[in-house]
Parts: sequence; structure tokens; C-alpha cells
Amino acid sequence: MRTAFDQIGLLPRQLWTNRVLDEARETADPICLVRLFGIHPRIAVKYVQTAHPDKALPRIR
Repeated sequence: MRTAFDQIGLLPRQLWTNRVLDEARETADPICLVRLFGIHPRIAVKYVQTAHPDKALPRIR
């Protein structure tokens, strides 16, 4: 599997990050990202804010 990633010049982490960001662009819902990818809510909010800088989300404590 590593050979395939080396051939295209990507790391698995980069691919995963791009996938999460793409989903954030589509849904703009941090809860969906938490459920789908199992990430922390604060991280999910950061992805949504990156994907939609024009939309303000409430802060998570």
C-alpha cells in the first residue's frame, strides 16, 4: 500500500485530511464529521470553519 502512496506523492494522512475537509465543505455540520470520522468536536468545528470561513459557528467549551 505504501508503494501506491509513494507513486502519487501523497501521505495517507494527507488523503484522510482532504477527505474530512471535503465532507466539511458538503455538510457544514461538525456533528456529522464527529460521527462519520470519530474526531473530537473541536477538530470538527475547525474543519467546518476552514471549509466555510464565511459562516460563524458557536464556540465549544
